[in-house]
Order: sequence, then C-alpha cells, then structure tokens
Amino acid sequence: MRTAFYISDGTALTSETFGHAILSLFPVKFEHKTLPFVDDDEKARKAVQEINAAFAETNEKPLIFHTFVNPSLKKIILTSDGVSYDFLDHYVEPVQAELGVAAQPKTNRTHGLNQDYNFRIDAINYTLENDDGVSTRNYGEADIILVGASRTGKTPTCIYLALQYGIKAANYPLTEEDMGPIELPYDLKMHRHKLFGLTIDPERLQSIREARRANSRYASIEQCLLEINEIESIFRQEAIPYLNSTHASVEEIAAKIMTTAKLKRHRY
Repeated sequence: MRTAFYISDGTALTSETFGHAILSLFPVKFEHKTLPFVDDDEKARKAVQEINAAFAETNEKPLIFHTFVNPSLKKIILTSDGVSYDFLDHYVEPVQAELGVAAQPKTNRTHGLNQDYNFRIDAINYTLENDDGVSTRNYGEADIILVGASRTGKTPTCIYLALQYGIKAANYPLTEEDMGPIELPYDLKMHRHKLFGLTIDPERLQSIREARRANSRYASIEQCLLEINEIESIFRQEAIPYLNSTHASVEEIAAKIMTTAKLKRHRY
C-alpha cells in the first residue's frame, strides 16, 4: 500500500485538502499520515526519517503533499525518498503575475484565522446547543434548520456546516408525534424559510437503525417506510427543499445544501 504524507509548518489542513482531492481521483488505497507544525529543522529531519522508513517498508515512494512557508524546511523535506507535490508553489507564481502583487507568505494565513476562526467557533457552539430539537428558542439565530427522520445524517451535516463554513445549523427530528396531521410543528413553521429536509432510502435507514437498536419497532422496515413516506409528504406539501442522503457523503450533502439554500460561507 502506498503512503501519502500531508506536511506543513502550520496545521497541514491545506495540504490535506489538496492531497485528498487529488488522490480521490485514483482507485488506489493509501495509508494517510498528517504531520502538522513541522516548524523547525529537527522536526523536518524527523519527518524525512518517517518518509524514508515508509519507503523502506513498502519499496514504493511515498507521495508528499506539502505547503511550507519556510523554504529551508521545504528544502529538508525534498531530501527524502518521497515524491513531492507543492500546491502553493504550483499556483503562487501565475496568480502573482496576474494580480501584479508579490505574495507575502505567512504561516497559517491560508487557514483564515482571526474572525474566520471566531465564526467557526461560534457556529460550532450554536450547532451543539441546538442539536436534535433539544431547544428551539434560538432558531432566530440559525442560518439553516435541517429536518428529517431520526438517523438521516442531520447532526453530522450540521457539525460539518459549522466547522467548514461557519454556518449556524440547527436540526429537528420529525417523529410520529409530529405526524398526526401532516403538518410542521409550530416552532418550525415560525422559521419556515430556514428549513431544509434530509431523507434517505427506507432500506438504508432500517440498516442504520438496526445497528443502533436491533429488533425494535424503531428499526423495523415498516416503521422506516412509514416515517419516510410521511416526512417526504410534509416536504412536498410545505415546499421544503430536500435531498436524499443515502449515497452521499457528509461533505457532498453540506455542499449541496450550501448551493441549494444559497448560503454563504462566514469569513472575514
């Protein structure tokens, strides 16, 4: 198995994102290793040792995705037995030429610290406090409110929206109590314009619930069919935009929600 290293003198988030996006295009299995904060010569030399050890073990050159600001540290990494890919190096020069402004490298600038960081922390705190319909009193602050049956991916999607985009995302599970007459609970009607639905194939929902609560009515295919049919009827009746999460990753679901709901990433 090939090894992929993601290395930086900062958090390594940029090199991870870049590397994962590239490698996802290839039907090859990788062992992924992230080495953040390689910010002095000693750490860089230790990283080289780890890369070389991976090469010695597999006899295949590791792939190295890196975004070093410090050129001397980058130079050390380039002495390793791996194959190097520098995302910043590849694009900085043509962008610099187009803008007519010299780049001013600074560690961690690529991760949008300061206000961007504050947006994300606030959004994560909000999302955790407004998970699973525990409280509805702060829905006025929400950027979006996800609704759907239990175990359709609402919570992980909300957390990803907060972490990646700084979006304040609440979620509310629609249960049988809410589905006597086919209508939305009052607390959701008050914020109708913020609602976005998640649905899922009943068979997939049954499988997820069975792993959580085996042999229960909650996990039966009959119950899953009933809930999905009722909830999708609510979505259609109330003209709530929704998508099916059965075959989509959290990243894909979040990106589609951002586009469909016309949400904007909160950043400085």
